[in-house]
Amino acid sequence: MHSSKQLYNSSSLYLPFDCEIISIKNLTPAEKLFRLRRLDGAALGHLSGQFVQVSLLGWGEAPISVASSPTRDGYFELGVRRAGSLTGAMHQLQAGDIIGIRGPFGRPFDLAQLHRQDLLLISGGCGLAPMRSLIQYCEDRPEEFGQISVLYGAKNPEHALFKDDLAVWEASASFACSLTVDNISSGDCYSGNIGLITALIPPLSFDPAATIAVIVGPPVMYRAVIAELKKKELTSDRIVVSLERQMRCGVGKCGHCTIEHLYCCQDGPVFRLDEVEHLRGAL
Repeated sequence: MHSSKQLYNSSSLYLPFDCEIISIKNLTPAEKLFRLRRLDGAALGHLSGQFVQVSLLGWGEAPISVASSPTRDGYFELGVRRAGSLTGAMHQLQAGDIIGIRGPFGRPFDLAQLHRQDLLLISGGCGLAPMRSLIQYCEDRPEEFGQISVLYGAKNPEHALFKDDLAVWEASASFACSLTVDNISSGDCYSGNIGLITALIPPLSFDPAATIAVIVGPPVMYRAVIAELKKKELTSDRIVVSLERQMRCGVGKCGHCTIEHLYCCQDGPVFRLDEVEHLRGAL
């Protein structure tokens, strides 16, 4: 599948544009990090929290969150879990191959809302990929925010994403960073926290009037994390969620990602909790 031929040629949101794979890095046994650049030399033009539609001829299309900050020039990155035919085919690609990209799509994190606030950045599993875009932005623009705490939960040490980044964030003077895993196996080289990510919240000390929490992860973690945050007197207008839905078209036409009257691909995926907590099926 290695080719430098141009496969797509449109700037339309309905048709992909060509992107070359610069590099591929193994993250876990099931996830890889793809670094890409547009063949036309233009920037992707995304904001943290947005996603793109990735296409591969003969395999279809899938939505994938952008895992790098727009402050990082010359490339963008996608964390891809091998979960179906398209992502399985992507895992067989190599540097120099061409894929199609549509987008970026969706409502990003509201940086104006986060400005000058203390941040709790809470993610689980694959949720660290879109959260990484925001964390990198905070790394590159630290003067725009107050204190930043990163909390991440993984199934086990082997499945923790972005281990190199986590080590940097843990060592950084700009961040407080905590990792926990649900369980460990005999022989795991791991000496950190063991347990659900909710256990990382009660020890935190923060001013609920000056703090915003951002949550990105599997749907099963949201209600429990939100309950712990509300015990710390954080109100719904100060909790931001990025909701996972199986987006298909990305442009609000297919109706596959609806949450009552909202289209997750356009009205989201990022929402303030007070916008969606009353909607059936949102959480």
